[in-house]
Amino acid sequence: MKFIFYIGHPAHYHNFSNVSKNLADKGHQIVWVVREKDVLFELTKGTPYKTYFIKEKAPKNKWGRILRILKRELIMFFIMLKFRPDMSIGTDLVITHIGKILNIPSIIVNEDDAEAVPLFANMGMKYASTILAPESCSVSPYEAKSVLYKGYQELAYLHPNYFIPNRKKIEELFGGREKYFLLRFASLTAHHDDGMNGIDDALARKIIAILETKGKVWITSERPLSEEFEQYRIAIPAKEIHHAMYFASLYIGDSQTMAAEAAVLGTPSLRFNDFVGKLGYLEELEHKYQLTFGFLTDKADELIDKIKEIISLSDSESIWKERKEYLLKNTIDVTVFWTQFFENYPDSVLQLKNEKSNFEN
Repeated sequence: MKFIFYIGHPAHYHNFSNVSKNLADKGHQIVWVVREKDVLFELTKGTPYKTYFIKEKAPKNKWGRILRILKRELIMFFIMLKFRPDMSIGTDLVITHIGKILNIPSIIVNEDDAEAVPLFANMGMKYASTILAPESCSVSPYEAKSVLYKGYQELAYLHPNYFIPNRKKIEELFGGREKYFLLRFASLTAHHDDGMNGIDDALARKIIAILETKGKVWITSERPLSEEFEQYRIAIPAKEIHHAMYFASLYIGDSQTMAAEAAVLGTPSLRFNDFVGKLGYLEELEHKYQLTFGFLTDKADELIDKIKEIISLSDSESIWKERKEYLLKNTIDVTVFWTQFFENYPDSVLQLKNEKSNFEN
């Protein structure tokens, strides 16, 4: 079979690396289409698959977004026309549109609730052949074309079956085994980030002052930093970021994805943005597993209190380890599931729906 994986975000590189390898090892043909986004080109350098890179130069405003989408549509049309895959897989509306035109099945792999990303839902999910999402994710009104699984996208690469933390990879960066806290400032420039806020300088100042009493503070940032924070900036190689997150005593940021990554790694995780309460998978990680905690941007005092609470715990590492183990007992090996699902598609959809129907009856 021939598969196209559309990679539009650094997390997607990690999402699809293991499943692409599994499929390639079984003799299937793999093509990656990689969109320019943050460190994504750096991450995918040297990939063993035929790879097309889409550079994006349009301005980051409404019309710039439209131009970028149109450019991606055109490029994807010619790639899919040439390669003629059995299916395209990813998280971008363009694969659904071109799939419709060329009669090629498109599978959207997503964990954002449809209500939180209305543009993507109306322009992407609507035209997808199938939507693959965690059980905690709301896919309304596209339930009929959705297949839900017990897990999270982050487990496709951070499950212990695939990720082995290695402190040696980051010791030189973080000064050996010294205790440290990791802060992450996202750019918040995606279409679904419009009007969304995160950690500003005043709050960052307060957070750093508290954390510095207990250990080192390091910042990794997508956006420019004020001069006063440059001393905390750390250039973590993109492929080593999860090792840095695993060994951190606490992660704090305004990014959804990294908060979830820290959570499934068993690192105390705090997120501060206006998406809190709107994404089912993070709500489940918070309220069912207590691995991450979210605070809206008008709740800065509550965030500060939670930071103080966590860093005052003498056994936070063992507490979060136990919570992570509970999560792993209640979730699946996502990579194995995805591999089997893609390889057996579309029969896999019918099989899973029949199994669900039999279970409910």
